[in-house]
Amino acid sequence: MSRALVLLSGGMDSVTALYWTKKHHEVVGAVSFDYGSKHNHREIGYAIWHCGQLDVWHDQVSLPFVNELFASDLLKSGGDIPDGHYEEESMKRTVVPFRNGIMLAIACGIAESRNAESLVIAAHSGDHAIYPDCRESFMQAMAGAMREGTYARIELLRPFIDKDKAAIARQGHALGIDFAHTWSCYKGGEVHCGTCGTCVERREAFLNAGLVDPTNYANTPSLPAKP
Repeated sequence: MSRALVLLSGGMDSVTALYWTKKHHEVVGAVSFDYGSKHNHREIGYAIWHCGQLDVWHDQVSLPFVNELFASDLLKSGGDIPDGHYEEESMKRTVVPFRNGIMLAIACGIAESRNAESLVIAAHSGDHAIYPDCRESFMQAMAGAMREGTYARIELLRPFIDKDKAAIARQGHALGIDFAHTWSCYKGGEVHCGTCGTCVERREAFLNAGLVDPTNYANTPSLPAKP
């Protein structure tokens, strides 16, 4: 068991990571980043809600330069969010360059400032197809930098790195998480669109996990085939 800080977006994966950390470690806090994505305002509200449920300190860090300087359709400054399967080539348009590297660097500094010994990120195997900064090779490199760059030798914990989203859904269900209070849709509307890559991934996760999906979707067409 270690004193741990959790990267918490407010999505299914990071919320499950928060509850997992609460069970296995001492949580010193959670941190969310507002970097100008189209769905930040939907996610962060749920991050705050779950921290309230668990009595966990929550910090929010604003990174306006990402929206101003980076090229990605995930950002408010970018184009439309594509529909389709989350592993399709078109989904690379939603990659925010080096996003996890930036967030991990900042969170590592917060972790050491809070006398934490570890930092938890919810990257999982389903992310690897289109997100270079979610792959284990990247995580190992960042883990080494965090150890060598801090007096506390902060450890990077990635409990879901070899799990898919269905496994995360099952684990979250076992931990008693109310997934209705999580957000996935990249479009950031009033309800989940049901057709963008992250909505497709969410729908697949509950289906493959054999769980009831509590999400309100605007549309639920047949799921697209995996490329």
